[in-house]
Amino acid sequence: MSTSNEERRLAMQRWKSGKIKQGLDGRIGDIFFADGKNGRIELHETVVKIIRQGFDAFLTQGLKGDKEILISSVSSVQFKSADAFTKGYIQLAFLGGQEAKGGLFQSVSDENTVMFDREQEPNFEQIRRELMRRLTQANTAKSVSRDAHSLDDLEKLASFRDRGIITEEEFQHKKRQILGL
Repeated sequence: MSTSNEERRLAMQRWKSGKIKQGLDGRIGDIFFADGKNGRIELHETVVKIIRQGFDAFLTQGLKGDKEILISSVSSVQFKSADAFTKGYIQLAFLGGQEAKGGLFQSVSDENTVMFDREQEPNFEQIRRELMRRLTQANTAKSVSRDAHSLDDLEKLASFRDRGIITEEEFQHKKRQILGL
């Protein structure tokens, strides 16, 4: 069942205002979301939003504002499950980012990390799975596009060779470069 943009917008507005609580599946239409201890994470079509709210967010992040990260720039997702003694977290790394590398203690203050407890974990896990699916899909599409481009280049080179514009030796050399051999 498809949800219109207006329905999604109104549902998100009601959710953000506290009129509806986070659903069991952490999803409104095609927007995935999860409330954590030091903020909320929302996975939209092209961006991941980290929204800081509440006392824990103020303690760990100060007065930093919300953050939007293009999904296409996310390079990795670190996920630590919550247990009886420690909170879990999801941490996004992206090209040019300076994420914390010191595990749980350093991730508390990292601006690309949202902490959660065991009850909140299922929605964070769902976001991680969906984000990884989208990243994998995008990388596969890039690879197919790159392969198609390489094939086009090889066909052009073969045409140049067949017309005598380049030699067989030049063709073989350039073919190895294109194929990465």
